[in-house]
This record gives sequence, C-alpha cells and structure tokens, in this order.
Amino acid sequence: MKIGCFSVLFGNKSLKEALKLIKNIGCEMVEIGTGNYPGNAHCNPKVLLNNSNALEEFKKTIKDSGLEISAFSCHGNPVHPNKKIAQDHSETHRLTVELASKLGVPVVVGFSGCPGANKDATVPSWNIIAWPPDYLESLKWQWNEVLIPFWQKEAEFAEANNVKIAFELHPGFCVYNTTTMLKIREYCGKNIGANFDPSHLFWQSMDPLKMIRSLKDAIFHVHAKDCKIDEINTALNGCNDSTPYGDEINRSWIFRTVGYGHDVSWWKDFVSQLRLVGYDYVLSIEHEDSLMAMEEGLEKAFSCLKEAIISKKPGELYWA
Repeated sequence: MKIGCFSVLFGNKSLKEALKLIKNIGCEMVEIGTGNYPGNAHCNPKVLLNNSNALEEFKKTIKDSGLEISAFSCHGNPVHPNKKIAQDHSETHRLTVELASKLGVPVVVGFSGCPGANKDATVPSWNIIAWPPDYLESLKWQWNEVLIPFWQKEAEFAEANNVKIAFELHPGFCVYNTTTMLKIREYCGKNIGANFDPSHLFWQSMDPLKMIRSLKDAIFHVHAKDCKIDEINTALNGCNDSTPYGDEINRSWIFRTVGYGHDVSWWKDFVSQLRLVGYDYVLSIEHEDSLMAMEEGLEKAFSCLKEAIISKKPGELYWA
C-alpha cells in the first residue's frame, strides 16, 4: 500500500506547488479533483482533452513531482432533479473518465447522486425510512427510473475505457452504506465499487472494519479521514446533524485528522482488514479537520498512517 493525498485542499496553490507540498510530507500518490464539488483548480478535463500542449505540460508536472495519480475525483450529483446541474455534473464525470483513460489513471471517484422524490421535483430527496409509505414509493422510483438506468450506461462507458468508478459512501446520496453499495453493483455491474472513507461510516454508527469484509473486491480506492463522535451532543440529538460544520462544540460529530478520532491501533486494524480482502493500493489523506491547520493535519495524518501501513508484500509462510 501507499500513502497519498487529495490535492483539493491546496486549491489556492498551483499544481506544481501543491504536488511539492504533498511530496515533501512523504506521500507517494496524489488524488486530483477534476470538477463538480471538488473543483478543477489543478485539472480541467475539458481543457486537457482539447489542448495537447496543456495535456503534455500536465503530464510533465506530475512526472517531475515524483508522485503517481491514484484517482481523479469529480464528486457531484449527476442525477440531480435540476436538469442543468445534472447535465453539468454528468458531463464532468464523462470527461473525467475520458481523461483518466487517456492518462492511465485507473479510478474515477464520485458520488452516486440523489434524484428528487419524483419526476416533478426540483431538489434532491434522500429517502431512508420505511414509513409513511410515500418514502419507500419514492425510493423505488429513484432507483428504478433514474439511478439504475443512468449508472448502467456510465458503468459500461467507463469499462470500455478501462476505468473503474468508485462511489464514496456518503449520506445524502442513494449509495451510502453496505446494502446500497452492493445493490448498485448488482444492477449496474462490477465496474462500480467504493471509495471507502471510514469517516462517513463512523457517524452513521457503522463499523468500517466489518464493512470491509462484506464489500471485499468492491473497494477500489480508500480515503484516510477520521471522525470523532461527541457523546454528549449525540446523546441529545443523534448523529443526523445539520449543525454548521464550523460550530464544532455543538455538533454531534466532526471530521478529524487521522489518529484524532481513532488511535493508531484502530488504523493498524483497518490496514490489516484491507490486506485480508486483497486491497493493496492507496490510502489517500483527505483533510477536513476544522480544528487543525491543513499542513499540520496532513503531517499528523501521514505520521499515523506511516506507522500503520503495510507497504511490502508478505513472504512465504516458512513456519507453516
């Protein structure tokens, strides 16, 4: 395995500067945003696919940095009920797949998206309860009429381009847990898998270690990000929290730098479970800790992961 970093947090710097900072921390790989929610400060597929000089300059900058690209990321909502948003996000996804194929980047990371409650809706509707029955009826329509048809086509397109699609399991979108991840793969094929981010699972009261066993070969890319549950606020309001992210003391949970929600012992178990199911790719640090400066957060995350990671393949079982 290798340690990487999602470069979006250095969006105010040039690509060259961002890569230098990431390399100096000790990372070997970089995940780069290509648009939608992460923005495209370091990589605009529309430009690179239509300007050979810009593409060559991009490739040279990556090569000179000594880093490898682990994934392109274009988290968005390509099935948004607002047709303009859906069109923009789906176009960015397609262009990202094309660019990944051209550059030999194996994975495109994003969200499954979330449609509206019905064909007349104007905003997404995240349906997660079974009663009143309206919610289940709407959920069935979302999957059968929107989500499955859309991602069947996109999965086929990505597979034809030798690129895998990795959904981040995130509340607010239709694919957010083990069951929904396995469901989208059942209907849309094995070229869709997970960008496994434990932070989004902790605050849903899931156990990432057990989920790894269930998802097995469906894990295509991994984010290294931690989460701390506030026991007092959670006891009062649960973990479905709309308190602003900046109001940390009143939130039920906050994102933390690796090691500040769960200690290195947990991260060693995390790495070991990934190895048990055959994952041997990247742990891409995503810094969203509002209590810690970016570079300090990255350094601390890297230090924790460096102790936890297993970087070499095991030898023969000489004792057995």
